[in-house]
Amino acid sequence: MQTFNTISPLTGEVLAEYTQMTDEQAREALTRATDAYRDWTRAKVDDRLALLARIGELHRERGDELAEAVAVEMGKPIAQAKGEVALSASIYEYYAKAGAEILADEHIEVAAGGRALVRTSSTGPILGVMPWNFPLYQVARFVAPNLLLGNTILLKHASSCTNTARLIDAIIQDAGSPKGVYENLILSSSHIGALIADPRVRGVSLTGSEGAGQSVAAQAGRHLKKCVLELGGSDPFIVLSDADLDLALDLAETGRFNNAGQSCTASKRMIIHADVWDEFLTRFVERAAAWNTGDPLDRSTRMGPMASEAGRREIAEQVEDAVSKGATLHVGGIIPEGPGAFYPATVLTDVTPNMRAYSEELFGPVAVLIKVGSVDEAIEVANNSRFGLGSAVFTRDEALAADIADRLEVGMVGLNTLIRSQPDLPFGGVKASGIGRELGRLGVDEFANKKMIRLS
Repeated sequence: MQTFNTISPLTGEVLAEYTQMTDEQAREALTRATDAYRDWTRAKVDDRLALLARIGELHRERGDELAEAVAVEMGKPIAQAKGEVALSASIYEYYAKAGAEILADEHIEVAAGGRALVRTSSTGPILGVMPWNFPLYQVARFVAPNLLLGNTILLKHASSCTNTARLIDAIIQDAGSPKGVYENLILSSSHIGALIADPRVRGVSLTGSEGAGQSVAAQAGRHLKKCVLELGGSDPFIVLSDADLDLALDLAETGRFNNAGQSCTASKRMIIHADVWDEFLTRFVERAAAWNTGDPLDRSTRMGPMASEAGRREIAEQVEDAVSKGATLHVGGIIPEGPGAFYPATVLTDVTPNMRAYSEELFGPVAVLIKVGSVDEAIEVANNSRFGLGSAVFTRDEALAADIADRLEVGMVGLNTLIRSQPDLPFGGVKASGIGRELGRLGVDEFANKKMIRLS
């Protein structure tokens, strides 16, 4: 049997050793999920709603344990980890409350005469491949709508968050989930292709890198499987000349440096109108310098270590590349001495297309500020990216804000606010940021059979 270690991002020491499932054990898990589907898809909706409600309740009851696991395994400051617990619980609770309405039949008066309806039905076992950066929330937004539908779940979590994955599994089992409805797979990524190829798996959802998305999409397409992909982002944060700068600065720093910048929807490219450039830059750099790093279990810590040494090395190389080619480094940019995958809040300007930081996703606490002279230029810069996940626009002109929202090539727009996940709001992007939507009603529809039934 193969084993692997989880490593503390704070100290670099081994947290735990785990044994991977064998190929046979993975097949047995899929068999259990397939067998369980026959009964789960026919279970009363009220039974599914009760399970979801109890899962949400247990998240809150075990919140301290869950938050500590997240902080220890991936370095998220404990206050932010507790916020993730609450968000995850609210997702299960939302589907428990709204589920019956979401699943209600849609009646159609047929134009040529007669009646029909569309019934939202399940499809079968669904594979979820989850990331490490929000190890509770990402699972919740995949699992909750599929349990509501009557699908069964095969969950392959990031290996670095194995303890968190086991805590989630325990919650779902303790909530009363029937055997096989939720299977926690402790596997390496090399097993994913075989699972997708198995005809019993009806779909796959992945949150991860652009490269991982390309691989999963290719395998899903080869086997005619539905896939949902939530991939990278390089979200524009547009600040116009009439913006409320206090509000914009408050949200800019949290939007960029929370979770050590390791979020797909982090505000990575700050596009600032020339009229407010000097003030915004000066004040933003001051704020960035105030983001202290430290032990994620210490409540005074604003930014913990990055989740891995590999992630820190990547962000450092991107910054070094930019500076070597003429970018201006205003603060940060130096790997601190000592243990832990720490990287400071960093601000770059004068970033040009020949630099990695211009086109690549910066998955760490690094902000790129870009000066523009007009609204049209701001939109042009914002859209000049292969990514298209979220965005934010700051202006007091509501009509202008609405027009900019229409012109941005993204899946989500926040007008004078950040994109914050909420259970009833669809989440997803376009271009290289992914395929499909999660959360809300749309999140249920992704792996549903929208069955048309002709009545007359």
